[in-house]
Amino acid sequence: MRKVNGHEIITLFEQWSPKRFAEDWDPVGLHIGQLNRPVEKVIITLDVNEAVVDEAIENGANLIIAHHPPIFRPMKHIWTDTPQGRLIEKCIKHDISVYAAHTNLDVAPGGVNDLLASRLGLKDIDVLEPTISDPLYKLAVFCPVKQADELREVLARSGAGAIGDYAGCSFTSSGIGRFTPAAGADPFIGEVGKMEKVTEERIEVVLPGPLRTKVLKAMLAAHPYEEPAYDFFVLDQRTKEFGLGRVGKLSEPMELHEFAKFVKKALDVPAVRIVGDSSKRIRKIAVLGGSGSKYIRAAKRKGADVFVTGDMDFHSAQEAELMDLAIVDPGHHVEKVMIEGVARYMEQACREKGYDVSFIESEIDTEPFRFI
Repeated sequence: MRKVNGHEIITLFEQWSPKRFAEDWDPVGLHIGQLNRPVEKVIITLDVNEAVVDEAIENGANLIIAHHPPIFRPMKHIWTDTPQGRLIEKCIKHDISVYAAHTNLDVAPGGVNDLLASRLGLKDIDVLEPTISDPLYKLAVFCPVKQADELREVLARSGAGAIGDYAGCSFTSSGIGRFTPAAGADPFIGEVGKMEKVTEERIEVVLPGPLRTKVLKAMLAAHPYEEPAYDFFVLDQRTKEFGLGRVGKLSEPMELHEFAKFVKKALDVPAVRIVGDSSKRIRKIAVLGGSGSKYIRAAKRKGADVFVTGDMDFHSAQEAELMDLAIVDPGHHVEKVMIEGVARYMEQACREKGYDVSFIESEIDTEPFRFI
């Protein structure tokens, strides 16, 4: 196992939950401290308050990964006699860095909304509100025939050529490549100053935008030519859509009052609010962690019988009732599912990388509401 710094941990985290997934208004990323120092323990938390910072100090953690950004609105000053200023001061004094992954973790496959859907036992899951899809590229590269199979294998291992449930997809056409090595060249085939003709294959593969740098690097490293010829084309097609919320089905239908009790238990909350006829039959579920009032129409468009989300306001509840969309509101704090989910994911990812770092699930209850 190898010692690592904060940059290495966050780089690994962002391969799963990249910042480009976040909404434009969302201040994700590093909020306090720095990442270029060793990290042995990481606290995973929903929110960052002073009790969570004290927990990090007590456990010897020097990095906190939170879902809710601790500095959500721009600050004009840091007064250390205020609660927020005191929190920042304590982090700095104890060399604790704070990183926030908010709407990007909501969107990420396996993130907050998939964790909620899993807790509710949903099947046939789809995205509720698409927010991003990556461009699809085509790489065309020319290679001597004898080395073409090896290059195709390298491209496939780097992730190029994946189409749906198929891997290593490519197209090949043959032709003659012509080139004259100039002075200073070290040609794989041919001699300096002499025109060379080589039977080559044009290998074409598709790849998603985020893999472009990785695939290009792998291709250049494996290609026999000193200066390989290749082209990248942006295609009209897009890759898989990512987005907020999830829609899925229950294994067996329930009545709304029964489903509300199920949600309360599954998401470990003391109470839920419901909108709609308690005897309504429920089968298709939309779920969105956090505040979901503005997504009631998206839930209805997806054919959901009920929308499970927090912070439902009065007028949105009335609108949902009018469109015959039931609501189960378990509150905003159900996003706490990310604590266990992120810890489990990062432990596995770091173990596969051989990183010597441990992840601690925060035990601080940051729910501000109490129920009587």
